[in-house]
Amino acid sequence: MVSSSYSSSAQSSGVRVYLVTGATGAIGKAIARQLAAKPNSEVVLVCRDGDKAQRAVREIIAATGNVAVRFELADLSEHLEILGLAERWTGPLHALINNAACTPRNRQETSEGIEMQFATNVLCYFRLIDAFADTLKASAPARVVNVASYWAGGLDLNDLEFTRRRYDNDSAYRQSKQADRMLSAAFSERLLPYRIAVNACHPGDVNSKLSNDLGFGGHETPDHGAETPVWLATDPAGQQHSGRYYEHKREVVCSYSRDREAVDALYRVCSNYSIR
Repeated sequence: MVSSSYSSSAQSSGVRVYLVTGATGAIGKAIARQLAAKPNSEVVLVCRDGDKAQRAVREIIAATGNVAVRFELADLSEHLEILGLAERWTGPLHALINNAACTPRNRQETSEGIEMQFATNVLCYFRLIDAFADTLKASAPARVVNVASYWAGGLDLNDLEFTRRRYDNDSAYRQSKQADRMLSAAFSERLLPYRIAVNACHPGDVNSKLSNDLGFGGHETPDHGAETPVWLATDPAGQQHSGRYYEHKREVVCSYSRDREAVDALYRVCSNYSIR
């Protein structure tokens, strides 16, 4: 974690620093590339696979001419690795783009004994925002963009890890994306006083490994899918509004985020998870 002592110098340099998770996937790589194409941008890709990360960085630099692109290795389903990433971080962070997700077809657990989709698609978002909160505050105005989905619903606060229900990767995915939209509202309320905007979005219907694992294809390109997350990370609208949910750069009313009791309950559940 870093203190607020660097904040003024970071802002005066004019460089905007972006952290993108799930950055070797179809949408994540497109998000990182579009951000790198922005003037005065520095982009950090968070990846699990070192070879894929190196290739992605080379591709993005070649496509944009921006050499301020690098990667960090971390398995974001693991709390210790998230904490390690935050502890290694130096300097400002102006936008955290939570994009990492998985949809295993069979129920799996992390080394902490947490169901994999919940750990990666939900707790990862929660833990990253929490771990980087001080850095974002010191870098303010700053943003968090949570890549969620319109394919959302079915959240069961009493069975978030599918220990009682039969595991189905589609049901688990829809639940996780509902949770991401709800957590965006929860963190917005807590971080807005520090000039940190937190918004969620649907990235588009892109043909990717994730969509294929769910049994879907996709009719939109990765670049199309990246447009709304990048817009929220860079456009003035992404700073002016917080706690909102967007599809195709337009705000859509999210009934899940408006359920204050459920939002607070989910936040409490996530905050109570500790390293097992």
